[in-house]
Amino acid sequence: MAGVTNAPFRTLCRDAASAGLRLDGVPPGREADLASSPAPVGLYVAEMVTSRALVERTPESMRIISHDASEKVRSVQLYGVDPATVRAAVRMLVTEDRADHIDLNFGCPVPKVTRKGGGAVLPWKHELFGAIVTGAVEEAAPGGVPVTIKMRMGVDADHLTYRDAGLRAQDAGVAAVALHARTAADYYSGTAHWEAIAALKDAVTDVPVLGNGDIWSAEDALAMVAQTGCDGVVVGRGCQGRPWLFTDLVAGFAGSPLRVRPGLRAVAEAIRRHAELMVEHFEDEGRALRELRKHMAWYLKGYVVGGEARAQLGLVSSLAELDERLGVLDLEQPYPGEGAEGPRGRAGSPKTPAVPDGWLASREIDDRLSEMLAGAELSVSGG
Repeated sequence: MAGVTNAPFRTLCRDAASAGLRLDGVPPGREADLASSPAPVGLYVAEMVTSRALVERTPESMRIISHDASEKVRSVQLYGVDPATVRAAVRMLVTEDRADHIDLNFGCPVPKVTRKGGGAVLPWKHELFGAIVTGAVEEAAPGGVPVTIKMRMGVDADHLTYRDAGLRAQDAGVAAVALHARTAADYYSGTAHWEAIAALKDAVTDVPVLGNGDIWSAEDALAMVAQTGCDGVVVGRGCQGRPWLFTDLVAGFAGSPLRVRPGLRAVAEAIRRHAELMVEHFEDEGRALRELRKHMAWYLKGYVVGGEARAQLGLVSSLAELDERLGVLDLEQPYPGEGAEGPRGRAGSPKTPAVPDGWLASREIDDRLSEMLAGAELSVSGG
């Protein structure tokens, strides 16, 4: 979710979850539970940041870990391939009081990460994985900051790692383990293998197991929990252009049948508020609107807008332009139903993961790979 889950978008999602607490139609006997629930509901994790960039305090890494004053739990997602550097990054976050929760990313499948031994392919080197997780937990412990991990099933169907990694993470003292039920080779294609989440839940019994993959609706989340026994869900692409998915999730888990079904006017208002928050965050209207462009297709999925209007909205560079281009849309359109739902964001097709030369030959790290991993930490952005 790089470039997506910055502070402005997290604000929209948190507000939507809080709205879910106020939905009518809550089953009898649950009103008091919801009234006493802390808002916002859930954790809203920042974009992935590399440990080296954070230790070096690059401007972009410091922006990524910035949080709005209204964020009650500051969640930072950290990427790294060198145990010492990850330790230093966690130590910085904890001792400088910059995070209340740290998530270690072992799930990223993009080539610029995996070809350096990071992300979804790193748990194949089990001792390296264990050293990174143990080091992070130890550095976070003095500040009482919980550490969680997110991972994939493995490199590909022949190199699965999730059970071993889950057990190692549990032994290291993590607060929870999340599994995106795809391999790196799957990328974002096909259907997530929810049966792997059930298998991980059977194996990892001392800490919560969270499921991720193909959560496009509250019904999907409820089905995942029912089918796998997982303790909660992690949402990624499903909320792109749909921050109100969190309203639905809170309502669904509370037993309420109510769901948000916005007409185009409500979507346009959400886009406008998103833009305002982005301008405040970046303090640069031009950059803020450029960053917003990627969200347009997600917000407008299923609505009758027209190719030219979509193209123009994808080129906005100021709030004035945004207002003008939203103003010409047929804002009285009702919710388009299934056309606005379902998969969104990148999908693609299965592909052979890019990994360092010799990476899959052994589960151990030799001197050559150790040197390569140290150099990989010089990257600024995780992906």
